[in-house]
Amino acid sequence: MSHSPHDTSSNGSDDLSTIETTPERRLSEIGSMRSGTINRRQSILNEIELERINTYRLQHRSTVGSGIGVTPPDQWLPLGAGKPHPPALPDPEQYIVEFNDANDPLHPQNWSLKRKIGISGTLAYTTFVSSFASAIYSAAVGDISAHFHISTEVAILGVTLYVLGFASGPTVWAPASELIGRRWPICIGMFGYSIFAIATATSKDVQTLMLTRFFAGFFSAAPIAIVPAVFADIWNNQTRGVAIAMFAMAVFVGPFASPFTGGFITMSYLGWRWTMYIASIMGWLATGLCLLFLKETYAPAVLVEKAAIMRRQTRNWGIRARQEEIELDWGDLITNNFSRPFRMLFTEPIVFLISLWMSFVYGLMYALLSAYPVVFQGIHGMNLGVGSLPFIGLIIGEFLAGAYIVWDQRAYSKKLAANNNLPIPEWRLPPAILGGVCFCVGLFWYGWTGWTKSIHWMAPTASGVITGFGIYVIFLQCFNYLIDSYLTFAASVFAANTIIRSAVGAAFPLFSKQMFQNLGVQWAGTLLGCLALIMIPIPLAFIKWGPALRKKSKFAPIFDSAPAANSKKGEEAV
Repeated sequence: MSHSPHDTSSNGSDDLSTIETTPERRLSEIGSMRSGTINRRQSILNEIELERINTYRLQHRSTVGSGIGVTPPDQWLPLGAGKPHPPALPDPEQYIVEFNDANDPLHPQNWSLKRKIGISGTLAYTTFVSSFASAIYSAAVGDISAHFHISTEVAILGVTLYVLGFASGPTVWAPASELIGRRWPICIGMFGYSIFAIATATSKDVQTLMLTRFFAGFFSAAPIAIVPAVFADIWNNQTRGVAIAMFAMAVFVGPFASPFTGGFITMSYLGWRWTMYIASIMGWLATGLCLLFLKETYAPAVLVEKAAIMRRQTRNWGIRARQEEIELDWGDLITNNFSRPFRMLFTEPIVFLISLWMSFVYGLMYALLSAYPVVFQGIHGMNLGVGSLPFIGLIIGEFLAGAYIVWDQRAYSKKLAANNNLPIPEWRLPPAILGGVCFCVGLFWYGWTGWTKSIHWMAPTASGVITGFGIYVIFLQCFNYLIDSYLTFAASVFAANTIIRSAVGAAFPLFSKQMFQNLGVQWAGTLLGCLALIMIPIPLAFIKWGPALRKKSKFAPIFDSAPAANSKKGEEAV
């Protein structure tokens, strides 16, 4: 996300007039690319990349913009010492820091592969810690219930409140990442999470336990909401799929790895408190890694750093980045930033329906934390630790799905190359159809093989491979589809997505155990399988109608034919 080095206009109308002619000119260029030489194709691709950079140049107004006008001269503060106010800079645009071109090494997408992999690995671990902590508590519910003399239903609120923290956190972290950059919100979030995880482990009463779980979830929502936007900052369309695969793996392996980890810890002499101590130690490690290895990736914030360095080097204090010109009041901040995730959720059909599907899948993931003990501990008589090992089936399914996505990425790259490296978001959706079918089949399989002890425990465990495969593919392809559709507002769209799916995920643990016990495992599995079946056509609908919906969108910054065609929408989104 960056500013164009070629745009020197500071007038909003000039920006708009330039943008209004951009789609036709770009379509003409695309025609030339298909019939021109390789050199001509590369030249135009570079120009398109610069146009994309120019799209983000306007983001300082649409994403962070200011409603504060110019202060009248008679209200200016005095300069002091009786000195008159100096004249304005003769040509302010000459002092604006920009990127040189599409290949500027300062631009995050042009960083070395080693640095990108290091950042991606650090953030994948950080995301894993956040999701791991959400479910490790579930293994300790029985002991917590006995320790504080509360019912199991009250004790399970520790999972619900943590996930509710996931739902509320993005309303702060996502806008903050578009105001001050990605690095500090993630670092602050993980620091806060680590503090509250320790507070959970040392809780003396149930009120403290529940409050600290909520705030631990609130702070740990920072990487969940921001990391996809970071990957959009540093990876291009050809490679972003693999990076998002790492993120999705971290999101879903965490909740399925924590039950058996927490189960064995709780059964040992360490006791339930050490499940939270372990989660806190992991959080401190993530905080340290982020402070050491996470570099700022938000291009406007990178330019702020560049401007600061240039001021020190040249002693010319007029040099600045556009992001530094921003003035905010609370009304502007709430209108343009904190409210955007909600506006996008309820005004963008793509965001709402994709998030609805993802919410159901996400909620069911947390429902399985209660459903698996019903089958493996209740019906098959396993203990807390061994009875949680069948979650490994879900993890195996997710790793198989990851391998499938990496394999499918080759086909996607070929499509991209054949289309002159111009991405079409709907190309991401066909694997999601396969994921939806597998998810549905896995639920029916689990329900009708787990309801009786006469069927070997390996049968419902094996269903987890299919279910895990479906969960992972659905989420990963939906993540990529949302990023490709709303690249400029990646953090806000993921905040909207995280809010609704975390709210649903928080509700499922409250009734899932009772549902499987009262309806019976087979009929509860059938009910959930039927709901999954109803949602399979969602990606098919967007394959057909998605392009038309994006063209009507106030937030989607791209056309089908070029990845940076609609900067005007960024302005209208304010």
